[in-house]
Amino acid sequence: MFSEFKAFIAKGNVIDLAVGVIIGAAFGSIVKSLTDDIIMPVIGWIVGSIDFSDRYIVLSGEVEPGTPLAAAREAGANVLGFGAFASVVINFLILAFIIFLLVRYVNKVTAQFAQKEEAAAPAGPNEVELLIEIRDALKK
Repeated sequence: MFSEFKAFIAKGNVIDLAVGVIIGAAFGSIVKSLTDDIIMPVIGWIVGSIDFSDRYIVLSGEVEPGTPLAAAREAGANVLGFGAFASVVINFLILAFIIFLLVRYVNKVTAQFAQKEEAAAPAGPNEVELLIEIRDALKK
């Protein structure tokens, strides 16, 4: 198992993975800012509230209307924070779509390189022709 791990590290997969995680975290913060600072305020403006991420329904407990979500939770109220959930869902959908576009682009580029390599490879004898040549050489 240790030799497999050593081979895994030697291939550079760990470095690629680390770079991907770092870039993903940075990109995630950009998408979170896009959602929290641009998309959600517009949705809040459309539905008529100032901050959509603070929208919630009190399931149990006493909370004054207009209390921020964090303050309602600190007061011990059981709240259903649908605004914060909507914000997280929008973050996820944006990230998933962008990752889909990246994977689609990588697959397209990989396919193009594979086609170029296939076209550049010299056409030699196939397996059947090689076996026929070997058979004929053995007969001689």
